[in-house]
Amino acid sequence: MLQPWSEIAPRLVDVAMGRKQADLVVRNGRWVNVYSGEIVPGADVAIVGGRFAYVGRDAGHTIGEGTKIVDAAGRYLVPGLCDGHMHVESGLVTVTEFARAVIPHGTTTMFVDPHEIANVLGMAGVKLMNDEAQTLPVNIFVQVPSCVPSAPGLENAGATLSAADVREALAWPNIIGLGEMMNFPGVAANDSKMVAEIAATRAAGLTVGGHYASPDLGRAFHAYAAGGPADDHEGTTVDDAIARVRQGMRAMLRLGSAWFDVAAQVKAITERGIDPRNFVLCTDDSHSGTLVSDGHMNRVVRHAIAQGLKPITAIQMATLNTAQHFGLERDLGSIAPGRRADLIVTSDLTALPIEMVFVRGRLLAENGVLVADIPAYDYPASAKNTVKLGKRLAPTDFDISAAGSSDVEVRVIGVVENQAPTKALQRRLPVECGVVQMDSASDVCQIALVERHRATGGVVNAFVSGFGYDTHCAMASTVAHDSHHMIVVGTNKADMAQAANRLQEVGGGIVLIAGGRELALVELPVAGLMSDERAEIVAEKASRLVEAMRACGCKLNNAYMQHSLLALVVIPELRISDVGLIDVTRFEKTEVIVR
Repeated sequence: MLQPWSEIAPRLVDVAMGRKQADLVVRNGRWVNVYSGEIVPGADVAIVGGRFAYVGRDAGHTIGEGTKIVDAAGRYLVPGLCDGHMHVESGLVTVTEFARAVIPHGTTTMFVDPHEIANVLGMAGVKLMNDEAQTLPVNIFVQVPSCVPSAPGLENAGATLSAADVREALAWPNIIGLGEMMNFPGVAANDSKMVAEIAATRAAGLTVGGHYASPDLGRAFHAYAAGGPADDHEGTTVDDAIARVRQGMRAMLRLGSAWFDVAAQVKAITERGIDPRNFVLCTDDSHSGTLVSDGHMNRVVRHAIAQGLKPITAIQMATLNTAQHFGLERDLGSIAPGRRADLIVTSDLTALPIEMVFVRGRLLAENGVLVADIPAYDYPASAKNTVKLGKRLAPTDFDISAAGSSDVEVRVIGVVENQAPTKALQRRLPVECGVVQMDSASDVCQIALVERHRATGGVVNAFVSGFGYDTHCAMASTVAHDSHHMIVVGTNKADMAQAANRLQEVGGGIVLIAGGRELALVELPVAGLMSDERAEIVAEKASRLVEAMRACGCKLNNAYMQHSLLALVVIPELRISDVGLIDVTRFEKTEVIVR
């Protein structure tokens, strides 16, 4: 257990003075100093009790008989990387398995919002993940979910968190603030629950996370900024980033598995000359395949550098800037005395190979391989068997009726590749025997939202375009942000019913059925959101899912992530929920058939 700075400070002073020996000294490195923005050659780092005691020329005076010495051999010493906004559940694995996957990539600190599990299990789910986070050898701070459900009146989640629930949880150990405030219309309208949650967070001296998903930068945006959120990760353009920084917010630029928002927004720094101090890099949503194959925050930093940022600026945006934002500058985010000894050794600041990862002065990973033993974490039975449909579904449960017509104009959710927003499209579809027909030849297939928390048997049907399926198939997922019912997308109703029923059998997950055959299955027994298997095993299953989707004609990048967000009724333009088809530009229910 890491001692607070106040308890270990005298020991740090003694080591810096040479009166006591260090536990570890890393010698002959090039110190990436995120405070001064320079690279200092020939630097030594002395660590004791999991914290930096001395950083400078020749730490020989801190070395004793019991001191371990590591020769950096002229390589760069970089602060451990911080993810400023993310959801563990999007990795499809538990907090422990997520940590095991990202430590070798140099991520040593994460700020997580567990609102996915909160939508299924409520405060009990949040506490489970917060308790698990505190058992791990890395820094995982938890934000209390602010919007469960995310849009009251437009969806019904498996649980509801009140302002009193939030106020109580803000006092828990390891809580760092309020999770992303997705109900931005509520903030602008002075909704009493939103006002109470933000006020409680500010009174506790903690950080209010933002989520302003509208392109409108007029009065509503200014009202949102005035309402208290301190950051936002929903920008997609350079003007979005600049507007947030000008209003005193941190602009969080995300590169997740399917959200590619860094390239456009980083131009605020590289082309517009905006001060980079108030920019933070994050991932938001990364699935296990990305984590295992491509990396985590090291991937984001490399990408930002490729877009024209100076390496040290990109590193600042993934270390010091993040720590300062959450009020943790004196504890992490830099290689400086008193801070947690989170340190990466790398031979190249641009390619950023992660050759050694120290967390709290302990070597956890070397050359991309975890070398520390991190035992699995057991979730209780109460967190499992959460998929309750109330019945076995039949193909007719997916019928959309339109009696008395030969064809109809329908509203269609349009998927936008590599972005969270959708488009509100319209298409004319044929009607046979009083039922609207799909048109896979024109890339219009059916989408259904199946209620899975209260066994109501409810099914809401609509249409979606953009997946490109060209054969009889269906994919179902109990990961369906944010209320996490079940989303089924398919070109064939028999396959849709089979897919939904299969997930009820296994207790949640993702499955693809084609012509009555199961092509891929990722079991997610923990809340229907997470596997309790190792990340590499889940990544392999997810890889088979991607291959199966491609075999069915879907060529979208990270199409599964697009699938999982089709019920996210806080991001424009058109979504589906257990209430119906939702027009998110108006925040109201609309009809599938255009009257």
